Amino acid sequence: MHKTNGGRKPKKKIYHRVHELDRVMELQKKPSVILQLKSIIQSRKSDSLLLRDLEKEVGFVQKWNYMAVIEKYPSIFVVTGGKSDKSPTAVMLSEKAKRTAALEAEARVQMEPFLVKNLRKLLMLSVDCRVPLEKIEMIGNEMGLPCDFKKSLIPKYPQFFSVKDVSGRWYLDLENWDSSLAVTAREERLALEGLLNTSGHPKSAKISKDGNFSGPFAFHLNFPVGFRPNMSYLEEVQRWQKMDFPSPYLNARRVEAADPKARKRAVAVLHELLSLTMEKRLTSAQLDAFHSEYRLPARLLLCLIKHHGIFYITNKGAKSTVILKEAYDGSNLINKCPLLEFRDKFLELMGRREANSCIGASSSVAN
Repeated sequence: MHKTNGGRKPKKKIYHRVHELDRVMELQKKPSVILQLKSIIQSRKSDSLLLRDLEKEVGFVQKWNYMAVIEKYPSIFVVTGGKSDKSPTAVMLSEKAKRTAALEAEARVQMEPFLVKNLRKLLMLSVDCRVPLEKIEMIGNEMGLPCDFKKSLIPKYPQFFSVKDVSGRWYLDLENWDSSLAVTAREERLALEGLLNTSGHPKSAKISKDGNFSGPFAFHLNFPVGFRPNMSYLEEVQRWQKMDFPSPYLNARRVEAADPKARKRAVAVLHELLSLTMEKRLTSAQLDAFHSEYRLPARLLLCLIKHHGIFYITNKGAKSTVILKEAYDGSNLINKCPLLEFRDKFLELMGRREANSCIGASSSVAN
């Protein structure tokens, strides 16, 4: 028998916006243009870009955003040539910007151990310990990989990686499994917070009104302002937080997809994938691309919406983006890798006041 609601319309479900996380994407627009232009200029042998070539690099529409940035920030970009000079108009980095940009090389050196570790973990998460190279390239910027990582990074570590042609498609393969890496960011956080003892059992088991639970299988939840869960919802959350589940690093073929524990494991896989990126976020399209490698939920969007205490979907910016909520304090990324710290330093050339408003959400841009 179907339940009736007395002719009343069902209550419409609301996806509560988190303005601070929407602002992350808004704040990254200008830094993205600045850092992208820096990379384009540095890629030229002359260390300068002819303005007539700008449209070829960024397209007609985006060209005007870049022109505005060049004009607004003479402390970063210097325009040479023009009508009074026979040479064509070009843009280059200012002397101060060049000195600051030179620090990127050291940041890249510091990044390499993180990149190697995260690439290994990315492969270990996958069903066959291999991922198509084009898919890694798709999230390369978000992971902090150099644009030439296939030549500059992979060959340096034959003990960890190999590139293989499988049915006409190039894959990055994991050479050796390392159990010490099969620990998730969630588990590392729990250990740091002292919520696990040496045997891996919870020190306490209390649930609060915000759904957080101090157990070994719990996720950090941050419900949006305006969302007021009732007691039955909190009881359901408590059961879910207590429920054990297989590690994301356990081969997904050994897990029955319909099992509630497998569904919780899928949430853990998404959590770990986002944790492997520099800014703990990926576009919805990027996550979608990894369905087969990581056995992601068939109804991925619904899964993300259901677990809105863990993930946030923002439509600000050019693309829909999934953000790991616990990684942010307001609009500010809590922990930054050396490459993001370098980018913040470069963006300080915008001027202290403007840089402070943007640095909280440093942008992922092409290398």
